[in-house]
Amino acid sequence: MSTEKRNELIRNIAIIAHVDHGKTTIVDAMFRRSGIFREGQVVEERLMDRLDLERERGITIAAKNCAVRWNGVKINIIDTPGHADFGGEVERALAMADGALLLVDAAEGPLPQTRFVLKKTLEAGLKVIVVINKIDRKDARPAEVLNEISDLFIDLGATDEQYEFPLLYAIGRDGIAQRTLEEQGSNLDVLLDLIVEQIPGPHVRSDAPFQMLVSDLGYSDYLGRLAIGRIYHQPIRAGVPLVRVDVDGTAVKLKVSRLQVYDGISIVETDEAIPGDVVVLSGIDEVHIGDTICTAEHPKPMRRIVVDEPTVAMLFQRNNSPLSGREGKFVQSTRLGERLKKETLRNVSLRVDDTADGDGFLVQGRGEFQMAILIETMRREGYEMCVGRPQVIYRTRDGVREEPIERLFIDCGDEYVGIVTEKLSIRKGRLVNLVNHARGRARLEFSVPSRSLIGFRDELLTDTRGTGIMNAYLEGYEAYRGDFPSRSTGSLVADRQGEAVAYALFNLEPRGQLFVTPGTSVYEGMVVGEHNRDNDLDVNPCKTKKLTNMRASGRDDNVILSPPRLMPLEAAINFIREDELVEVTPKSVRIRKTILPAVERKRR
Repeated sequence: MSTEKRNELIRNIAIIAHVDHGKTTIVDAMFRRSGIFREGQVVEERLMDRLDLERERGITIAAKNCAVRWNGVKINIIDTPGHADFGGEVERALAMADGALLLVDAAEGPLPQTRFVLKKTLEAGLKVIVVINKIDRKDARPAEVLNEISDLFIDLGATDEQYEFPLLYAIGRDGIAQRTLEEQGSNLDVLLDLIVEQIPGPHVRSDAPFQMLVSDLGYSDYLGRLAIGRIYHQPIRAGVPLVRVDVDGTAVKLKVSRLQVYDGISIVETDEAIPGDVVVLSGIDEVHIGDTICTAEHPKPMRRIVVDEPTVAMLFQRNNSPLSGREGKFVQSTRLGERLKKETLRNVSLRVDDTADGDGFLVQGRGEFQMAILIETMRREGYEMCVGRPQVIYRTRDGVREEPIERLFIDCGDEYVGIVTEKLSIRKGRLVNLVNHARGRARLEFSVPSRSLIGFRDELLTDTRGTGIMNAYLEGYEAYRGDFPSRSTGSLVADRQGEAVAYALFNLEPRGQLFVTPGTSVYEGMVVGEHNRDNDLDVNPCKTKKLTNMRASGRDDNVILSPPRLMPLEAAINFIREDELVEVTPKSVRIRKTILPAVERKRR
């Protein structure tokens, strides 16, 4: 006879928040309050941001796990990214959770990335606890934010049970949570108690076999590949024969070297794991996210993790410039392909295909920001590559070409509303809503094609004097809205190889804005600046002043150059045209023409 119950010793909860709403900080406070650290222990801040890029940018890129214990209950905390470009991370993180903690800034309210992740959470039928954080901000408006959250739940189709969400107020930086605005909290006890009370324990069926859905992958130099996921129905003991059911339904025998579980931010070895716990299996040679791991006697697969279709494609190819191999360790096309294929094992929202000419790889993903993070990660690992401009992926339905449409939110000063609206109208954007909180700033909501946003962030920052904030999420597909003008300027292209000279650059300044400084290595086909006009111009940045035996009067030798325009990776990706590439190495980011020789470019 089948009996279904819940394991009350476990709680699995995902934490949802927009970028910079205090998610990682409040997790740090939960660690401290639960007693993971001894009294007086020096602990690094933002423990869950383990990647260098996460600490530098202040965002969560990869979903990660940790665990705390509270009143005899183990709480597995599943960190989720706050950016829609990493939606694949969100979906597989939610596959391990029974509930969610929604963290919202008391001043900013629910923003687009909050909406994106919350939508996935409600669709999964998870119970949600709402925490309005940073109530100590001078511009906090918790009552209005609560109304916005309620409206968001209704808009996303929450059930009656989900709409009646438990509510707390918090100051995550100080480790304080409270039930009302009036009371004075002193710790996070009320939050931890609420998680144990409101989030259900994992389902356990006595007649169902052991199953584990692989939701994440890792790698250890000592243990090999790591398969991470939540186990269902039955406990698992170390040494039990297991099989992996792949995408085709084929059962493959596994040899698991070690069974581990989360304890704080660490992973510890165990002899047995109970149903509902999140475990790490070590030493598995071949495993993919979405595979099911079962006992050899009951190879029953679970429903695989399904993610949204990619919307942006980008060309990756080996670096074939004259400066190739000088700054990186990995320059071969095969090594580049292996690294990209390895990334798809960890990130289910990425796809990699060979190009038609076999000279590169077409990487498809959720957005240009996701691509930029991948490129930055690879360059830090020692890879050299050339990448093309992000291209939107179109689809055809009933003979009509459709394109992805984004819901864009822009927060800017009142004085910039006109220029922002004008620029987005040119890019086929439609103003949907405008809210002014009478504090000198307005929030604009647009429906825009995804291709309109490629390169728009830099333009927005220029138009709003660096004060504009934009966020977007994928809304769906619509019929193609028509063409619009892209970059209105051309490029200044070097016509020879050498080193840039101050005298030459000084004479090129009237032609446009330069990207290079004296002493920079250049080559034929490399873009050294932005031309004032709409055409490309071949220039000689290596030209030196002719020497004579006559003394010059005045100070004509004293060349003073204007500061060059720095082109970091994301700015370079947004700047390039269809006939240009970005050359990326561990030390440099250069813009170049796809075809380097000027003679061949002119023939085409």
